[in-house]
Amino acid sequence: MSTETFTEASSGFPAGTGRARGGPGRLFRLPRAAVPGGRGAAVAAAVAAALLLVWGAVAPAGAAGSPGERIAEALRTSPVYVDPAYEQAFTAGEQHKLERRIEASGLPVRVIVVPFVTGDAWDADPRKMIDVVRDRLGESPRKEAVYMTLSGTDGFLEGREYPREGTHQANWGVAAVGHQEDMDGKSLYAKFSRALEIVEAGNGDEVYEKATADLSEGPAADGAGGGTSWLLPTLLTAGALAVLAAAVLVVRAVRRGGAARGAFTSPRSVFASARKAGVGDLRRRAQRELLAYNGELLARDLGEEGADSALLQLALDAYDAAGAVLDAARDTPDLAGVLALVHEGRGALRRSAPERGRGRKSRKTGGGAALPLCFFHPLHGPATGRIRWRPLGRREALHVAACGTCAAAVAAHRTPEVLTQTHEGRTVPYFEVPAEESLWAGTGYGSLGETTLTARVRRGDFSRTRD
Repeated sequence: MSTETFTEASSGFPAGTGRARGGPGRLFRLPRAAVPGGRGAAVAAAVAAALLLVWGAVAPAGAAGSPGERIAEALRTSPVYVDPAYEQAFTAGEQHKLERRIEASGLPVRVIVVPFVTGDAWDADPRKMIDVVRDRLGESPRKEAVYMTLSGTDGFLEGREYPREGTHQANWGVAAVGHQEDMDGKSLYAKFSRALEIVEAGNGDEVYEKATADLSEGPAADGAGGGTSWLLPTLLTAGALAVLAAAVLVVRAVRRGGAARGAFTSPRSVFASARKAGVGDLRRRAQRELLAYNGELLARDLGEEGADSALLQLALDAYDAAGAVLDAARDTPDLAGVLALVHEGRGALRRSAPERGRGRKSRKTGGGAALPLCFFHPLHGPATGRIRWRPLGRREALHVAACGTCAAAVAAHRTPEVLTQTHEGRTVPYFEVPAEESLWAGTGYGSLGETTLTARVRRGDFSRTRD
């Protein structure tokens, strides 16, 4: 998988997101006084200002005749709303058929089909659109509901279930439709009908697992000049079955962890979609994830008693670092770095929470620390463990973080799928680029070294490798 160079203007976030002009990588910056030890009026002021910045583009939706109000008004009489732009692709007859199927199911399902365009009322974010519509409908977070809409990635659907711990498995089930081979090229009616079937069955987790099983089993990426001897691994002592079992447990824990999952509504869907996307689509995905992380920071009580101030500061700094990288990103490895920084920040934010209950490992000894993204291909998603890996022809071995599939490939003497990039006219694994020319090669997206990615970016390591 070779990468392209992003040639259009690197403008960062789309217009209307409230992005500040005062420096790179910023939607807002919570002051250090907002971290425990300096709470009170400063926290309230910072959060209030940030809320105004981030949600300013949505505020006008409360006005009569706004897009959010129009959708909400239509949903009061029908569970299906289709924007006029999609009337030919989703005919009135098909809408009525789907409406009858929803009513027959007895489920509180609502389907919203609208275009997502940069700078629109919800900043091209399906999740924000759903939040706006629910607000206009006056629905509480505890009111049972399942929303289905188009994803920000062409050909995919997105689902959101309320309350979060609902039993319909809609988030994963709706996302699965875009990965099912028999749905390729099918009509919107067919796709939303399939999504409804999955939600009715309540087995979305299982369906998603099956639909995405082949995404991390693709052919290994070939290096330039023929041959792949640079990546032939040695035998590992860890068993592949144990690694895969751990991967399953981690995926399930992330799905059902509620707040720990954060704004990655379906993490595997995010990374699976990113792997299929071009540079432009991946840039938009990174923008949405950074904006979602911004929302998580806003939702967090930074003055909470007993919170770890150092980890909270890391979470805030990771946001700034990810924004800076996004502004300067030129290709897929850089955009993968944005996701890696957001992942690092989310891990710090989760671990900073006050300890409650017994039996939890202390943060001071590293208990619960999040692993980085997969060393071999960060778009595989979070690693499930660390493995010992040594390419053929090298004496030294590395201990790197790997996803379950890559760890199993190494254990079975197979070449894992790796992220590649163009260097000096050749397509090579990203980690074969000299470390002085690539922060990602020098760090393995967080696998190598003791210093966090965030700290490296903030001290200028990323900028130096761009020169």
